[in-house]
Amino acid sequence: MKYFLIVLVFVSGMSSLAMEMCASRFLAAYFGTSIFVWTAIIILILLSLTIGYFFGGKLADSYPYEHVLCVITAAAALSMSLIPFVAQGILSWSIATSPWFLLTIFVDVILLFALPVALLGCVSPFAIRLITHKVARSGRISGSFYAISTVGSIIGVFLPVLWLIPALGVRCTMLIFAVVLFAASLWGLRPRWRPTFVLTLVPLVLLVGPLKAIPLRTIPNLIYEQESYYNYIQVTQSPDGTRALLFNDAVGVHSLYNPKTILTNEYWDNFLVAPYASQAPTKDLSQAAPDLHRVCIIGLAGGTVARQFTQVYGSVPIDGVELDPAVVEAGRKYFNMTEPNLHVYTEDGRTFLATTQRQYDVVAVDAYEHLYVPFHLTTKEFFTLIRSHLSSNGVVVVNTIHDHSNFNLVQAFVNTMSQVFPTIYQINVPASGNTVLIGTIKPTSISAFRANLAGLALTTPTEGTAILGQVAYKVSPIVIQAHSNGGIVFTDDRAPVEQLTDQLNFAA
Repeated sequence: MKYFLIVLVFVSGMSSLAMEMCASRFLAAYFGTSIFVWTAIIILILLSLTIGYFFGGKLADSYPYEHVLCVITAAAALSMSLIPFVAQGILSWSIATSPWFLLTIFVDVILLFALPVALLGCVSPFAIRLITHKVARSGRISGSFYAISTVGSIIGVFLPVLWLIPALGVRCTMLIFAVVLFAASLWGLRPRWRPTFVLTLVPLVLLVGPLKAIPLRTIPNLIYEQESYYNYIQVTQSPDGTRALLFNDAVGVHSLYNPKTILTNEYWDNFLVAPYASQAPTKDLSQAAPDLHRVCIIGLAGGTVARQFTQVYGSVPIDGVELDPAVVEAGRKYFNMTEPNLHVYTEDGRTFLATTQRQYDVVAVDAYEHLYVPFHLTTKEFFTLIRSHLSSNGVVVVNTIHDHSNFNLVQAFVNTMSQVFPTIYQINVPASGNTVLIGTIKPTSISAFRANLAGLALTTPTEGTAILGQVAYKVSPIVIQAHSNGGIVFTDDRAPVEQLTDQLNFAA
């Protein structure tokens, strides 16, 4: 019995942490991957384990039998196996009916994961009660069992994250751990119960393959999906041939590609005129910023900005930084991200800037998701690092978000960037929740920027300036010079980005 209990404790610890890792991926497809999502998961997982520890100990004292423990773990496995089949319905319903973002996450975690986690919490105290016959050895036994459970938990983190989820998907991963937990429970069940559990186990094993082919959530016009180490990636294609790259919550579009046109009529187009924010008014705009020598894009995604800059500014070298290798693969396959002047680096944007010696005329930052803004790419220290890589006439251009009446996040970016750059321009993209901010390394004026935009709009068109002229015509009447209001400044020590994005979610 001792060795069977050790295996059961190990598998239970492994399954509980694997379920936590899978929970984050289930919720990411609907709520993103912000600190609020992880807070809800961790709090409720710990609360469920606490309940399991308490009632597991009481139950073990009342019914100290192996078959009772194995019924508990088999029930946990059964409830785990149901999650892949009910998660989409519960998450879709709750996000559509509840206006309270954080409360919705808590409710969903309770509905989906509280029962199996609480049942798994019963295992360690129950197993310790079964194997402890002498009080003098109780400390050693309990310590050993909790150590075994913790080792299982470590495996339960590494296996899903490094192998199973990227290879098979989150639902198959959940089902595999449920099957393993079922198998580990069979030894202690009473003989007459085993056929029933085995008959339940076999269909679950057979469902692993077909389940992988079912989309994690229903998205119209879906042509590709993949779960990577960082994202749930989806590509859609509309009837006119336009492809869109979506991540996780599938709310924000991270890249657009249409082989028939360069302009998207979205916020990316505005990045093209950023080099003219740092130049004095020029009479001859017949060429597109001839002093543009190198560009850096942090948050390359499917390469929309890289494609536009290549088309407008020629073969200017572009360093595209994208954290997720699977996103780069999707960009090359579905978004024609094959420009010879584009050099792709799969790493964190801030890490890349901290290790490169290159200077840039433009640094474009487009690494923010709708519900998740990585704080380390928002701070004064980050923008100071960007400034150190800008040429004497360089600019930084940043995409951020707002609600129709809530510009708190945008203003915080303005406050932060104003600590580093003398002049900030703000473009609130019409019919959109996007705001494009441009910071110049030298003091400039809105009148000079508008003069350049007006000149572009009137320039005799060539292939590049015709595109720039269209963008300049739209940007000129809406661009304003932004100023700090003395409010929040994001720093590495304090960057309340999640609170500001959560306000947008509540407003929505």
